[in-house]
Amino acid sequence: MVTPKRYRSVIANSDRWDGFELRPDDIIISTPPKCGTTLTQMLCALLIFEGPDLPDRLDTLSPWLDMNLRSVEDVHAMLAAQTHRRFIKTHTPLDGLPWDDRVTYLVVGRDPRDVAISWQHHRDNADVSRVIDARARAVGLDDLPEVMSGRAWPDDPADRFRLFVDEDDLRETCLASVLHHLDTGWQRRDLPNVALFHYGDYRADLPGEITRLADVLGIDAAPEQVERYAEAAGLDAMRARADQLVPDGGAGVFLDPSGFFRAGGSGEWLRLTTDADREHYAERVAQLAAPDLAAWAHAGWRGLSADRSPGRSA
Repeated sequence: MVTPKRYRSVIANSDRWDGFELRPDDIIISTPPKCGTTLTQMLCALLIFEGPDLPDRLDTLSPWLDMNLRSVEDVHAMLAAQTHRRFIKTHTPLDGLPWDDRVTYLVVGRDPRDVAISWQHHRDNADVSRVIDARARAVGLDDLPEVMSGRAWPDDPADRFRLFVDEDDLRETCLASVLHHLDTGWQRRDLPNVALFHYGDYRADLPGEITRLADVLGIDAAPEQVERYAEAAGLDAMRARADQLVPDGGAGVFLDPSGFFRAGGSGEWLRLTTDADREHYAERVAQLAAPDLAAWAHAGWRGLSADRSPGRSA
């Protein structure tokens, strides 16, 4: 048995999976940040609870197990007490997770250039003092010097994008960490208990992707149910329920909870980048990912047949 790789950052620690008892029908949603994690959790919730009337907050029904803003004992106990089919959030790549052939692993990707922009807004919307306070209560702060990268966060959005492209520290949300995470799913994509989804495919045909997800999970969903679920998982509908759906562990760490569900769309990176930036980006992608993974990461399943190479406009 291969020992899982260890991933630690200020916010997360994959060691928190140690001692966690998996169930045969568990669903693990493993995504890089800002790739449609909460949307995928919502889709699972809609299918499992057969509609949008959820019995609790989404991040209680589907906790981020390795998040350092709750104690690991509390999260393990919360999951152990659940009687519904469990669907667990993680930003740990598959090579850092316990493996069980009876568990379904969902890996979700997104164009990394859009991830870069969404991550900027996500950071700007975080109340850092509340994040640190919640972490101090949950796990303490003694390890901060060990897990912090020490890199300064630029003020200029264009410089932030360039840092995202050039950063090599896998503890950070950056091009290298996104592609590494997606590669751990890509290498396992032919396994019967691994399914890859993509934010671009969600945007192109959400009902179709809900139907595909239902099939992956072995859940029956009639066409009229799928249409209702797609409406409930729309951006406006989720924004209107931000207090129930935002993933903050109940710590209130976002300055504007509804701002978590921003209508950023795709291609915002174009206005921040020069031709030289885009050429350099394409070179970095070629260094970090095989061509087939790079194509899927940027275009999803529906875009693989189109010419959507990383150096081109969206």
